[in-house]
Amino acid sequence: MSSQEVVVLSVGGVRFVTRASTLQQFPQSRLARMVSDDDREFKLVNGEYFVDRDGTLFSYIMDFLRTLQVSLPTDFSDYQRLQREAEFYGLYPLANLLSQEHLLKPRLEILEVRFSLQEMQAFFRIFGSCSTTIEALAEQITVFTGQQSGQGWNSPFPSQKTLVPLPLERPSHHDMVFMCGTEYSAGDQFVARYVSIKPDKRKLINGTNVLGLLLDTLLKDGFHLISTRTVPSEEKAECYTFERMKRAAGLAIMVNQTPGSSGVAQARRSQVQKGK
Repeated sequence: MSSQEVVVLSVGGVRFVTRASTLQQFPQSRLARMVSDDDREFKLVNGEYFVDRDGTLFSYIMDFLRTLQVSLPTDFSDYQRLQREAEFYGLYPLANLLSQEHLLKPRLEILEVRFSLQEMQAFFRIFGSCSTTIEALAEQITVFTGQQSGQGWNSPFPSQKTLVPLPLERPSHHDMVFMCGTEYSAGDQFVARYVSIKPDKRKLINGTNVLGLLLDTLLKDGFHLISTRTVPSEEKAECYTFERMKRAAGLAIMVNQTPGSSGVAQARRSQVQKGK
């Protein structure tokens, strides 16, 4: 059979259509031998290979053969069953990866937003259990500063004067600090700080508006608000705690494609999906 031909499989009553070359990714596997008519257990019935195995789990095996990556849903739990299926088909690189269950399981991610108002200024501090999420937020949030006249300090939008972006304060890899609002400078001049959060293009000076936009951004990014409380301190900070299930970085297979190779593969980490 040519590696370009279409192959139809009926696995536990679930029908799959793929190319022979996909099933031959690992030449020593039973699926590759099936295509070469080398495994008599797989029967060809009415042009389809019948396989008496779990069809739902086979969909993950097909995804692996097509992408050479292990990327499972966040609610997936049948690691041992899927490992047994991989062993049945002779896909031992996949079975070995599945045995490293701790690398594939999604992890609970916690993020906390602290917000306090002091006269004409609002202060924000964001803590996150995942440093990559904090890095991503730091790229989305920009603070702009500029001089503002006393008559227009409380305007929700910046004047036409030039605004200068300020770097966010980063006490550690897991948190960031920024502020918005105004503070007295000299005469009738005030120093104004505006906050912009991508993809929203507005520059906001009102702390309550910035808080609303920040919380909305987190919710759209898959976080769930699980608690709100007031932190007992002089600042009377409001604390918003979020959580989400963060899918583990995918595990990929590097296959030796040289002529005469036996399909030996090595695993490597790859960032298949970010923070979700």
